Amino acid sequence: MNIHEYQAKALLERYGVPVPKGDVAYTAADARRIAGELSGNFWVVKAQVHAGNRGQSGGARLCRSRNEVETAAHKMLGMRLVTRQTGPEGKLVQKVLVEKGADVRQELYLAVALDRDAGCFTVLASPRGGMDIEEVDRKDICAVPLVGRHVWPWQGRKLFFFCGLEPALVAKGAQLVQELVRFCSDKDATMLEINPLAVTGDGGLMALDAKIVFDDSALKRHPEIAILADPEEMDPLERKAAELGVNYVRLDGHIGTMVNGAGLAMATIDAITRAGGRPANFLDAGGGATVDMVRKGFEVMLADPKVRGVFVNIFGGILRCDVVAEGVVQAARSLNLTLPVVIRMEGTNVAEGRRVLDECGMNFTTASSMEEAVRLIVEQTGGPAG
Repeated sequence: MNIHEYQAKALLERYGVPVPKGDVAYTAADARRIAGELSGNFWVVKAQVHAGNRGQSGGARLCRSRNEVETAAHKMLGMRLVTRQTGPEGKLVQKVLVEKGADVRQELYLAVALDRDAGCFTVLASPRGGMDIEEVDRKDICAVPLVGRHVWPWQGRKLFFFCGLEPALVAKGAQLVQELVRFCSDKDATMLEINPLAVTGDGGLMALDAKIVFDDSALKRHPEIAILADPEEMDPLERKAAELGVNYVRLDGHIGTMVNGAGLAMATIDAITRAGGRPANFLDAGGGATVDMVRKGFEVMLADPKVRGVFVNIFGGILRCDVVAEGVVQAARSLNLTLPVVIRMEGTNVAEGRRVLDECGMNFTTASSMEEAVRLIVEQTGGPAG
């Protein structure tokens, strides 16, 4: 789960991380009022959306008067901010963060990320902050893998000596790293990125931006984090799927997929892509899906106007093939489905599942192998992409 920058900073501030003073505004008048309450000679107005690269797309402005703050907020609020991370449809800006400007002498990059392969956190630092980390040369990045969820002081010092800081700042940086790792451990965060981390004119460190990603599966342990979710930032179909209890991720293709098991789902997506098709979604019905769940999955898939056909690929284990078949039939009837549907089923109760499909009177196409099914659905949805 992602959260907004202002929410991330509020959480980090409780762990002693220095952040600029500021507040969230929902109107241009609010933005002007907040600037007036913050002492200083300049302010920063930043669009609050779940996307990076905002500054390069008009989503962050440096302002030197309250009039400029109000004007910047007025321009941002209600706009669709398009960045490399939003796609061409962009994100609707409904709130902005107004912060007191900082005296920045140097910009660093600092992050804590969960390395799933190694089973531990890794802390990364770079003296080239303010840029996308993907654009930074590897030689300019210091990565320190941790032992589980603990960071030793020497590891923190190593990161900031690498960034070329003076000893006094290195000590502050090492303490900051300890607090960030403690936060990630306490709150089940899988990624925490501060970019840039500023070296300020008074010899301090300050998080000018913050991005945090939390483990969705751990949110039941952290209700104080779960309530920070912003449904408006989700893809509308993914939001609808979440409300229905369906595991769904929207992609940019035209072939809807319903599969049981994440591994089979990924294999199905790969097979469709190799055959020249483009998957429209990742939909895992799971092992405990019911007829109603299958019907809801179809409802979500078919709400995507790009979908030209559906591929149902089921290997029945805990999830019985007859349950899937009955769900597909009910969905097709209730939704007046006219798009092509290719179904490949094997496993538990497969004979009964095929009987349900054969006797339903619907124009489904069945296949005996995954290769045949993929070929059929690609052909029936327009053939391989040129």
